Amino acid sequence: MVRQLKLGAVLMGVGGPGQHDTWTHPEIPGDASIDIRWYIERARQAEAALFDLVFIVDSQFITPDSPPHYLNRLEPLTLLSALAVSTSHIGLVGTLTTSYNTPFNLARRLASLDLISGGRAGWNVVATGDGGTAANYSRDEHFDYPSRYGRALESVRVCQGLWDSYEDDAFPRDVATGVFLDPSRQHRLDHVGEHFSVRGPLNISRSPQGRPVIFQAGDSDEGRDLGAAVGEGIFTHSPTLEKAQAFYRDIKSRAAAKGRNPDHVVIMPGVTPVIADTDDEAREIERATRLGKDFDKNLAQFGRPFGWHDFSGYDLDAPFPELGDLGADSFRTQAEQIKKVARENGFTLRQTVEHFMSSTPAPFVGSAPTVAAEIERWFTGRGLDGLNVHVTVPSEFARFTDEVLPILRERGVVRADYEATTLRGNLGLPIPRNVHTVEREAREARDARVPAPAHA
Repeated sequence: MVRQLKLGAVLMGVGGPGQHDTWTHPEIPGDASIDIRWYIERARQAEAALFDLVFIVDSQFITPDSPPHYLNRLEPLTLLSALAVSTSHIGLVGTLTTSYNTPFNLARRLASLDLISGGRAGWNVVATGDGGTAANYSRDEHFDYPSRYGRALESVRVCQGLWDSYEDDAFPRDVATGVFLDPSRQHRLDHVGEHFSVRGPLNISRSPQGRPVIFQAGDSDEGRDLGAAVGEGIFTHSPTLEKAQAFYRDIKSRAAAKGRNPDHVVIMPGVTPVIADTDDEAREIERATRLGKDFDKNLAQFGRPFGWHDFSGYDLDAPFPELGDLGADSFRTQAEQIKKVARENGFTLRQTVEHFMSSTPAPFVGSAPTVAAEIERWFTGRGLDGLNVHVTVPSEFARFTDEVLPILRERGVVRADYEATTLRGNLGLPIPRNVHTVEREAREARDARVPAPAHA
């Protein structure tokens, strides 16, 4: 298959991190994040542009300072099930935590979405970083870092085992003989591990794509190892091509070291393109919106990697405070990076907030030809396999789909039509064979090679 750019649409309703003012835009309904009609329209807009997937992010802990979209939004699998019957080709990917879900429940819900959609489901596996979530699940303390990632890996392996509970020919449904199930094709899991014990079998069959596609987005060593071990799609963020290429090489090499085909790991950084008639106009739009209107909201959001630490009582123009190991059990990699950059640059707290909330100028900003050329440069330069485009204002998304994508399509960088009706098919990923079928066929082949005993 010719390598082509993969496309995801991150549906953010009234605005996620760094988008505190998005909800005030005249094209955004104030209740967009809980209005299924808004999601259906955006999903159909993405499907008309031949996107591979829509992606629903999630978390289960909020404060009054959380971004507008986080404060009031639909649960991912409920939402995606509605999109499944409103679309026909686009993949449906949702975030579900392994820290505060059990594998059997995860496997059943995701398999249901996969069947409802005809094989278009995907699971973004997260080891929850927001420590406050623990109190919503009757826990006094959040899981520590090793436990979170240990649970994540074991959860995925258990779910994959449960998704193989039935071989593809398990249900003859033969009315003449009265045989509904061939019990030899049903398999218990009998898993006993460090974090979970799951008997099985799962009470739902495989979908046309075999099982949901696994996505992952952690950037720590533990996160990268998890992605390399089980991720088929990797969500990330890279501010420059050089950093994107380094991440790309690292994930692909880790996957190869684990015996996986690195071409079966699709790397898709999140982006927020800004398209205007000229490059200068696009950069001015980016500058005007980068920090938003309210520094206090950015300061509150800045506390999230540190377990929603309150920075409002600090002197903004004093050196960045000494925080010790604050953030170690939250978003550790991000927290440590903030501390490192502030220390090495001698930043004040205000400068640190402005640096990280504005970051460097985004790479995909300019006129449609400029943005298309930059995307092609990153793609051919192996900085990415696809893009995860943040979607809020419909007309801004339309500038990307209607002006940038036609240029890339003409150059053969993006598809001219869907290749398949499943998410795996469109991402160029193989259908995993049922492990019990593989074992049975191997056993039958061995038996066929053994000569029959001679009779006296």
